[in-house]
Order: sequence, then structure tokens, then C-alpha cells
Amino acid sequence: MNLLLLTQIVSLLALGFCLAAFAIRLRTFLLLAVPKDRSLPKGDPRAGVAYALTLGMMPWAKESTRRHALAYLRGVGFHLAVFLTLGVYLASPWLEQAPGPARAGLAVICGIGSALAFLGFVSRFVEKSLKAISTPDDYFAVLLVSLFLASATAMLANPALLPVFYLTSALVFVYMPLGKIRHCLYFAFSRLFFGRFFGRRAVLPHEQQKEAVA
Repeated sequence: MNLLLLTQIVSLLALGFCLAAFAIRLRTFLLLAVPKDRSLPKGDPRAGVAYALTLGMMPWAKESTRRHALAYLRGVGFHLAVFLTLGVYLASPWLEQAPGPARAGLAVICGIGSALAFLGFVSRFVEKSLKAISTPDDYFAVLLVSLFLASATAMLANPALLPVFYLTSALVFVYMPLGKIRHCLYFAFSRLFFGRFFGRRAVLPHEQQKEAVA
């Protein structure tokens, strides 16, 4: 068994562990009792959910993002690069056959994402407010994902580094359901509950948003 095949199998086993762990967490969430809302509905919960998953995530919807636009854009770029890199992992067995310009374009995007991720890691040391609320899990998770993006960039530039990318991917997959990265699952639930709760009370979408749509 050569190194490439071995690391690929390790990464696939790690991915299987990750999916199984998330499936267990998801089942646990779905089995939890949902408190019954006894208030009279004033609005449409579906409209609230639609807003929470779209316009409610725009920078102008929250004061924190309005006042820190660069940090918001850095986060958006970082997360988009993560999703792209996950796609690169799934397509990795066939990437060597992809046209050179396509691989170069992917490498550039992953490289930018990696730079943004490392910038976020450094900011946890230099920004006082961010440093005050950061935990060891925060530092490790951001550093691990930064290395994930960096290894993808290196692999796209040099296919011989594919085993390194597989090993880094395996570490990310194992850590995802155990550490901070599992917020990818919690995020969807929190936005759904938020939108449903305030949509039912006609708080969301905001009146100005309704007027803008109309």
C-alpha cells in the first residue's frame, strides 16, 4: 500500500467518523422536546425563517457587522474558501486531470482563504476584545482550518503533496464534531429557531425590509 492510498483511506475513515458523529448530534436535537409557544401568532414564522437565513445575515442587519465591515468580509471570504476546499477534497482523486488554469484558479482562492484564516488567528492575539473571549478551542480550531486551506493550496500547486492534504483533512474531520467547528451544525438550528420565534411575533422581517421588498 503506497502513501497516497494510505492517507486517502485515513481521511475517508475520519470523514466517516465526522458524519456519524454529526448524525448522532442531529438525532439528539430532533428528539429534544420543543417548548410549545402559547402566544397568539401575529406574523408568519416562514417569513421570519426566510429573513433569518438571507437578509438577516447581511452586514447592515446587525450593529456588530455594520461597525466591523472588514472583519465581516474576512469571515465571509474565509468561510467560502472552507466550503470550496471541502469540494476540492471530494474531487481530489480527479484533480490531476483538471486543466491547469482551473487548478491555478482554485489554488488562488484557497490561498486567499488561507491568508484570511491566518489573519483571523493572529487577530485573536492582537485585538484585546477578541483575545479576552478566546478559548484554547478557538485558537486551535482556527489554526487547524488555516492549515487545511494552506495544504489545499499547496496540493493544487503541487499534486505530489496530496498525502499531506489528506492527513490535514483527516485532522479537520476528526476535530469537527468535537470542537468549535461543530458550530456549522448549531448555526442552522439557531437561525431556524430565531427566525421562527420572531417571525411568529411579527418582529421579523423588519418593517423597513418589508417596504424595501415591496
